[in-house]
Amino acid sequence: MVSTGLVIVSLLTGYGVYFNIYNKINQEEIDFDEWGDRPSRVDGVMNIMIIGSDVRSGDNAAYGDAEGERPDTLAIAHISPEKKAATVVNIPRDSIVDQPACEPKGDKPGQQAHTAMIGEAMNNGGVECLWKTVESLTDVHIDHFVSVDFTGFKEMVDALGGVTMCIPEPIQDKNAGHLDLQAGEQKLDGEEALGYVRSRKGQGDGSDLSRISRQQDFMGAMLKTVMSGDVLSSPTTLNSFLGSVADSLTTDDGLTVSTMGDIAVAMREVDLDDIEFITVPNGPHPADPNRVAWSEPKASELWQQVASDEIGGGSKDEGGGSGGGGGGEEEKVDPSQVSVEVLNGTSIPGLADEVSTGLTTRGFQPAGTGNPTGQVPPETTVYYGPGQEAAAKAVAKTFTNGTTEENAALADTLQVVVSQDWDGFKASSGGGGGSGGGGGSGIDSKSASDAKVACG
Repeated sequence: MVSTGLVIVSLLTGYGVYFNIYNKINQEEIDFDEWGDRPSRVDGVMNIMIIGSDVRSGDNAAYGDAEGERPDTLAIAHISPEKKAATVVNIPRDSIVDQPACEPKGDKPGQQAHTAMIGEAMNNGGVECLWKTVESLTDVHIDHFVSVDFTGFKEMVDALGGVTMCIPEPIQDKNAGHLDLQAGEQKLDGEEALGYVRSRKGQGDGSDLSRISRQQDFMGAMLKTVMSGDVLSSPTTLNSFLGSVADSLTTDDGLTVSTMGDIAVAMREVDLDDIEFITVPNGPHPADPNRVAWSEPKASELWQQVASDEIGGGSKDEGGGSGGGGGGEEEKVDPSQVSVEVLNGTSIPGLADEVSTGLTTRGFQPAGTGNPTGQVPPETTVYYGPGQEAAAKAVAKTFTNGTTEENAALADTLQVVVSQDWDGFKASSGGGGGSGGGGGSGIDSKSASDAKVACG
């Protein structure tokens, strides 16, 4: 969530307004003296730790009474001026990780080295301990951090007059501010948007991973809203938004006006298509399936790409695409015109909902979920009716493994049967196919321009 504000402030620094809001930003001193050797830094590259804080004190008391402060959202924003690209790597809050020892910080008691959910580092030692933990886990040099709380995020959305989203199915979640949304295209105000990005139990399979996917989609929609002509051409709306960003942000004291200017220079050349969202490769933790373990070696390979600036902007112009099939021109497919029903042919609960959500975030139209009747194919298969082969291939290309087969009994709606060979989505295979982003990481990702705003 906070990456949206960071990116937007960076993009708008050229308007000369950042200097007017800088003094409103809260800053925190970070002491690196006792950290020992830190990861090496790549010249010209900026890695920023972005935090959506779950603090419940002060103006945030209305959102519960949990003690302490942990990252409700945690990610690394990798900005690469040379590639004219930005990559936001989300770290699931349910990740069980090895954490280093941290000294006490202010009212934080500090911690001994131990294994726990990643948010415990922030609760025990503040942002400084979380920063140290992330660097030790990823071997990525973090240059700065930016944090925003619930109230700040809500105010950002309200300053824009709301953000338009496509809500695939009705949502009711009493644990997310009594969220109650109807299906369809609608403009979310700040309170609704906060509930939407925080909601877990009321959507999909109820996991933090599916919630991350929705947050990424919302960030893309918010960026689209801010970068629309209406917002940029309205001084009142622009100043209100930037003021709400400033009031809600906390950064390290090294993130100066000059540094923000450097980020702005880098970000001016970055299009929405070149802002990618990725989640660290992961799976259920062996000791607790409700928690997350990073998948190796894929996670380490991803972080190595971030650390060495080998991610983002690499394969979008290479034309290879991410799907199978031979050469030659392929028919262009508009995902928003493709309706897909997903059937779960496995014993994994909620998998059809998960796959349907993944397709929706890639622009396809959801047409319900369920279980297949009769024999389940050995491979995950996209069944299509007459004249729908190109659409079926576009869907299949989003999968790591998938095939297509004609079924004359079907009309315009495609039918996906997820089989035991299911292995997730491909990298940046955004519906129409062929973008292949992620710098060749082979890890599921999507660009900000993929955000599902309109339902039709």
